Amino acid sequence: MESFFCSEISHREEAKPAAETRLSYSAGGQNFGQVSAESLRRTNELEEMRQRLEARKLLVDKTSIACKVTEQDVKEKEENLSAEVRSLLVGGTTLSVAKSKLQESNCQLEGESGYAHLKIVTNKLRKRQQFMVSLVSFIYPLKIEAGPSQDQELESFPGGSRLGTKPMSQGSVRILGLPFSMAPFTKMSFFTDKKEVQKSATALGYVAHAVFLLAPYLGVPIRYPLRLGGSKTYIRDYAPYIEPSSSDISPISTLSQNTKFVEFPLFLDGQDTTRAAYAVFLLNKNIEQLLNFVGENSLGPRQVLANLKELIRIIQSPNYIDS
Repeated sequence: MESFFCSEISHREEAKPAAETRLSYSAGGQNFGQVSAESLRRTNELEEMRQRLEARKLLVDKTSIACKVTEQDVKEKEENLSAEVRSLLVGGTTLSVAKSKLQESNCQLEGESGYAHLKIVTNKLRKRQQFMVSLVSFIYPLKIEAGPSQDQELESFPGGSRLGTKPMSQGSVRILGLPFSMAPFTKMSFFTDKKEVQKSATALGYVAHAVFLLAPYLGVPIRYPLRLGGSKTYIRDYAPYIEPSSSDISPISTLSQNTKFVEFPLFLDGQDTTRAAYAVFLLNKNIEQLLNFVGENSLGPRQVLANLKELIRIIQSPNYIDS
């Protein structure tokens, strides 16, 4: 019996370590699973942190590049601003010098030989011009014939613009009692009154002589010079004329040597009305030049006598001295 109990106890003692070993294996498997899950979680967290770190690095790189570009722009703007500041300083110095010169000029003008003296001399000069023009007006009086005129003159300029028809209701202007009409100069026919043609040519000769006298009195070189001859007066139109020449002659010297003028008659020479009409146009351009000199515009391209009368009226007015 004792041997039986002893063998049973020993058998139990031998079985006890095996059970403990199985229990320890079971607990070790559970611990390994927990460690693997924790390791995987931490690995995922580390991967997320690595991705965020890479994104931060890219953002830092982009920000650094943008900072460099901005820094370069700032440097360029600073250089431009410095150049502008230097230019402003130079301009300020120049302005200061100019202001000083202006003050000196104002002081000189306020003196006895300054603006007041210039004004006195100008008044004397214009009074002298008025006197000389009054003599021309006395030699070639321009008067308006009483009664309405039957003709209407179309105010059209060479450029093609038209201002409309303007009736000469105040009567036609005459110079030394002679009228002037553009009708014979625009269309010559067998029925044209020869006396009217001769009167117009004589009137143009008077106008040409008056313009020839007025221009130097006003100190204005007229664009189209006149060759006086009474009722056979000519007007010149300068135009460049270049003849064919060898290649060794420069174009400038050729132009200066061969510049010629063309004369147009202020009268009807045979049936050539085109040249005569163009001569009247040039004469009126001379009068328009004098009108522009005194600050007035032309009344029209065909208003030769009216333009001349307006010119004399403006110069003889009291406002001409003070203008």
